[in-house]
Amino acid sequence: MSTSREFAPPTTTAKARTGSRPRRLLDGVPPSWSATAYADALDAGQGPLFLRRTDGWLLPLEVERWCAAADAADGSVLERCEGTVLDIGCGPGRLVAALGARGLPALGIDVSEAAVAHTIRLGGRALCRSVFDPVPGEGRWSTALLLDGNVGIGGDPVALLDRVARLVVPGGLLIAETVPVDVDERAQVHIVHLAGPQGGTDVPFPWARLGTPALVRHAARAGWQPEAQWTTGGRCFVALRSRRTSNSADPADSTAVMSSQRARKPSADRPVADM
Repeated sequence: MSTSREFAPPTTTAKARTGSRPRRLLDGVPPSWSATAYADALDAGQGPLFLRRTDGWLLPLEVERWCAAADAADGSVLERCEGTVLDIGCGPGRLVAALGARGLPALGIDVSEAAVAHTIRLGGRALCRSVFDPVPGEGRWSTALLLDGNVGIGGDPVALLDRVARLVVPGGLLIAETVPVDVDERAQVHIVHLAGPQGGTDVPFPWARLGTPALVRHAARAGWQPEAQWTTGGRCFVALRSRRTSNSADPADSTAVMSSQRARKPSADRPVADM
């Protein structure tokens, strides 16, 4: 999830749900990503959809771009991917599908069943789970992706980056997308569609927004070394190399990793891939 635009004052006022206590994350999973507003937007292939901070400011979500085919900016990421690829927060699956078309074994994970179902319909492999849940092939992925604003997952960048470091092989690659301004922000946010009189507000959850300097700073704390930075199509990317060394992780083996990730045909009542 990402946008090239800043949080901006809303043009339509959405009233926050009152009398409800903000729910804590369960293993890093905000319930809002499985809510109807997000699922409906993915099914329609368009918004409007926003993250709304508790102070009322809005961050537009680029649903149309996520549901389209991978573009030139995405291509600049895909051409850097190595070996087996884990797309964290894969959304509707454009990157997983594009990686498969390039012959790279890839798995998407997402907490939204609608997103996972969409990925599978595109021919990609995907599982419905949080990055903080057990993930197939832990410690054996060659490349991990945190694009479309997914460096914000859980609102704790160091914890997220530390978790990703444990998913990739020692010396593994992480490609992350940052916002095109120097920002290091934590906020409680809602998913808001603004289609109805109440704005479709869901329960708040923690999120983070990072510019490149902040990401590099937090990545160093989590054992990552910057390898490259680039900007294309108004989007900013950073490639990081894991400094982790371990004798416990097996060498990356795309056949072994992907053999446990073949998506089962989705059923009508649970359109996601199961293990």
